[in-house]
Amino acid sequence: MRMARLTAAVAVAGIVAVLSATPQAQGGGVQRGGGGGGRGAGAPAGAPQGGAAPMRLMSNSFIDGGLIPLKYTQAGEQASPQLVWANAPMGTQSFVLHMHDMEGARNKTTEDQLHWLVWNIPAETRALPEGVPMGDLKDGSHQTSATGNGVYRGPGAPANGPYHHYVFEIFALDTKIDVPANAADPFDTRAKVLAAIQGHVLGKAVYLGFFRRPS
Repeated sequence: MRMARLTAAVAVAGIVAVLSATPQAQGGGVQRGGGGGGRGAGAPAGAPQGGAAPMRLMSNSFIDGGLIPLKYTQAGEQASPQLVWANAPMGTQSFVLHMHDMEGARNKTTEDQLHWLVWNIPAETRALPEGVPMGDLKDGSHQTSATGNGVYRGPGAPANGPYHHYVFEIFALDTKIDVPANAADPFDTRAKVLAAIQGHVLGKAVYLGFFRRPS
């Protein structure tokens, strides 16, 4: 009799242990799932809060992290690629687009090569078409590059070196910036534009392409 009672007690204890462990496993699963959808204790600083989606920069001209086709380079037509962005933060008043060659080292400084800078893009704009014309754009935005004022400069890394990283950055600003283009020095224009946006960046997105000239 005592053996039967002992067996029953052991069985009950085993059931209690199983029931106690089950919610902990479920709780762990919810925590992992929540980490992907919101900002938990392990989320990186700067992660979107309140369910806001991060800005995205996209292109139909080439894939993110892929090779830039000749058409958009100095070895081709030097047409600017198509770009489109989404999820601009609330309160955006204008955008700035900055394309630069990460491998460049200008005048023995950390300053890299300027390939395209477009600023005061209107807040309602969400795309730049392929082959943007020279000069100021119809929407009032301005553009410049190392080639000259009002001109897109395509990638041109030499064939005898490594592929260069060409980075496209789009910044959403809470203001419009009053920076005139310095036709004699596009790098001065870039320095002033990037200085002017400090303290006004609501969001940012990045797109990357690789290029070197054909052998």
